[in-house]
Amino acid sequence: MTVLPRPNTPTHELPGASFTSLATPAMGSVDTSVWEVRLSPEHPPTPHRLTRQEVFVVVSGMGIATLDAVEHPIGAGDALVAPADTLFSIRASGDGDLVAICCFPVGGQAAFEGGDPFTPPWAL
Repeated sequence: MTVLPRPNTPTHELPGASFTSLATPAMGSVDTSVWEVRLSPEHPPTPHRLTRQEVFVVVSGMGIATLDAVEHPIGAGDALVAPADTLFSIRASGDGDLVAICCFPVGGQAAFEGGDPFTPPWAL
């Protein structure tokens, strides 16, 4: 068993979004990458597809998950399962940030519409 201490600051930041890598191959995880994502209400949804299933567990806040053009409200305690090869996005709703823990198989990739697949840097 390995205990990986939480980083003191987010490992990757974008305007209105931060990602904190919690368990990745670079940290010693072999099968699953895990990170915390924090989305502000100002951060626009970013539609993309995945090559593998991704699971999000909402820790706090409220949001809207869009899967194949269908909107689903999500909130603290909800688990969102984003299937592979499905266009999806998540955005915060309400006044505060949406915070979720994300689990994604090592080797999985994402792709924006019309773009090439890439491994998110917070999953490396």
